[in-house]
Amino acid sequence: MHGSATSLTASFSSWLLVLLCAVSGAYCLRWARGAGGAAGEAVMGFGMALMAVPLGGRGDGWRAPVLGVVFCGAALHALWLLRGGPHHAHHLVGSLTMVYMALLAGSGPVHGQEHSQAAGPPLLTGALLLYYAGYVVLGGTRLIAAGDVGSARATADRGGPAELVRACRLAMGMGMLAMLLTM
Repeated sequence: MHGSATSLTASFSSWLLVLLCAVSGAYCLRWARGAGGAAGEAVMGFGMALMAVPLGGRGDGWRAPVLGVVFCGAALHALWLLRGGPHHAHHLVGSLTMVYMALLAGSGPVHGQEHSQAAGPPLLTGALLLYYAGYVVLGGTRLIAAGDVGSARATADRGGPAELVRACRLAMGMGMLAMLLTM
């Protein structure tokens, strides 16, 4: 009985993560034409949503290679955007993190290996956890600071609230942090 309750809770939280990432991706897609970088964030949001879908081992063989290819393409795109300035470095880190998680998800535990060995290099996972924890804390403080100033200004091109764009980025950062914690 205890195992099924834990499984139900894990499935529910996975579906909440799917919803959070899909809504963030859809919002970014809505503003993709007017805001630089929003298309990359939309791809990241939808990819994170797809990666978080709990399939329970059924039909899971296609997901890791397909997502690996998609996020390698996103990493190449982010690398191309870096020529315009370092503000796209986060997209590169995010894309490479998703490639890393797709590889880990596709490898699974190998017979005879302990779970900690099959989970990937703990130093890299720890460094990514620290990066995203810092990103979430910094993003949260920026969002709070923007709200304190009373910044209800719209984004330059499309009229969307700047706080919602920041909140979208913060939600995806928290989603990435949650996904890394399960690795």
